[in-house]
Amino acid sequence: MSSFGNGEDISETGVLPASDIERDSWAALLTPRLAQFAGVARHEHITQAARELGIPQPTLSRAIARLEDDLGVRLLARHGRTVSLTPLGRAFARSVERALAEVSRAAEEVRADADPTLGKVAFGFLHTMGPETMPALIRAFRQDHPRVRFVLVQSYGEDMIERMRAGELDLCLTSPVPDAPDLVTRRLDEQRLYLVVPADHRLAGRRRVRLAEMADESFVTLEPGYGLRRLTDTLCEQAGFRPRIAFEGEEPETLRGLVAAGLGVALLPPATLPRPGVHDLTVTAPRAIREIGVAWMAARPETPPVTAFRRFLLGRRGRLTTG
Repeated sequence: MSSFGNGEDISETGVLPASDIERDSWAALLTPRLAQFAGVARHEHITQAARELGIPQPTLSRAIARLEDDLGVRLLARHGRTVSLTPLGRAFARSVERALAEVSRAAEEVRADADPTLGKVAFGFLHTMGPETMPALIRAFRQDHPRVRFVLVQSYGEDMIERMRAGELDLCLTSPVPDAPDLVTRRLDEQRLYLVVPADHRLAGRRRVRLAEMADESFVTLEPGYGLRRLTDTLCEQAGFRPRIAFEGEEPETLRGLVAAGLGVALLPPATLPRPGVHDLTVTAPRAIREIGVAWMAARPETPPVTAFRRFLLGRRGRLTTG
């Protein structure tokens, strides 16, 4: 055994028996000195590495000695004015080079994502806005921002809000418009909901219906947690009844298929394309609409591309949806 660094015993393998440094502290402790060690490892010469790094040679020597002391590992074998990597030092140098390369890659990525001309926007939107509304919005935005990239997430409101809070989304289009202290929201538009019935339904020959007339019908709806499901329950309650739920799904077009199969009726926004086997009725009472809004985190800094897209959406008030 021999003495090293702070005077503790070090084994013949060059490793101290134990360390009292917590695992979570290693990154904060070592990061400032990793680039310095990488420079020494490349040259295996303290003076040349100091010249490349632009720091005094004594400062670099002390930094490497402190790094070894903190790790409890011999990284360098000293031979007068020159040094060579120990086996442990060589293995550590390979890992350090990979880590530094990953940091550089990450830095370039975030710089690119923040670039106002070619950055990235992580954007969430409702399933019902996917086939037509979203492509039209992005096409219009990219007329002035042709190189901005999008990460698109199609989901329901509560899921998108949680993804924003987790940092996965920058902003989202959702309904109903949420009310939470950590969010900023703006109402953009409203969208009419129709009562969708099978083509052979007793009311299929009509154009309008009062929702109270459907009190005895079976409904197909989205699952609990979806904004459209809550709105269906609310509208039926306003009409004086509680809907009898026959089937629940996750996607509005699937519900249209269930209606076409004669398995119930549904309250849905207008279809992008005509669907055989169903008929849409305008609901005259209660007023069947849903509000569409944009939401983003109140205290989170925005990159220029996100700010540009948010301002674009706010400029589309009243022109967001069709039907």
